[in-house]
Amino acid sequence: MNVGHTDLAWSACNKTETATVYIVDADTFTRNALESLVTFAGWQVKTAASAEEFMAFPRAVTPSCLLVDLNLPGLSGLELQQLIVDRSDLQVIFMSRNANIQATVQAVKAGAFEFLTKPFPDEVLLGTVRQAMEHSRAEVGQLERTRTLQQRYQSLSVREREVMKLVVSGRLNKQVGAELGISEITVKAHRGRVMRKMQAHSLPELVNMSAHLQLRAPVDSAEMHARNRFDSSYRVSQLAGTYRPAVRSHESPSLYQSSLGAH
Repeated sequence: MNVGHTDLAWSACNKTETATVYIVDADTFTRNALESLVTFAGWQVKTAASAEEFMAFPRAVTPSCLLVDLNLPGLSGLELQQLIVDRSDLQVIFMSRNANIQATVQAVKAGAFEFLTKPFPDEVLLGTVRQAMEHSRAEVGQLERTRTLQQRYQSLSVREREVMKLVVSGRLNKQVGAELGISEITVKAHRGRVMRKMQAHSLPELVNMSAHLQLRAPVDSAEMHARNRFDSSYRVSQLAGTYRPAVRSHESPSLYQSSLGAH
């Protein structure tokens, strides 16, 4: 299946950037009500009626979150989540009127940021989106740093990469030379070029760069998905024993709820 996400548009993280909230819901009225609420809160919004329609959107690596209904025509919300598992920048918030514990646990274990039960008050949704955007912004920063370091690393020659690997592992220049069969003077020359190309101002900084690349290579998504699963383990255990909807019966209706009631 062609997901349409091969060309990535990178955006620098700054105070003027516009974060994007994607809303995927088959119900037109619900979709429009959520779009109005989120737009009024200051976020850019893109809507889709199905998972397939969402996957056709061009991918831009910017702070973003996905509000997706659990039950969609065609691919389900959970199936869509599996298709975007490599997108650590996109925080997934599930919505459902008839959430069950099995689906909720499955979503959270797969890295979902939150699971909301419809209908929900405006402040619950907006607060959740705000927190999700904070996480997404941090992930975008990490992705951008990884991309920059990978570009610098690609500029190194094969020999320079060999020298870098041995240097950051703690080898002295003499030891590096002996292992590679080159002189200590040649090692120093390669080491200097490595420092310049990687833009490292000290050996500890080069070590940190190397560790970052090793932890996140070959693709950033694998580690992020594993970390999301680990971080969500506590919430999963809570859900398994004490699950309750995000909306409690005594809460006052929101503008979003009122709109749905009118519908």
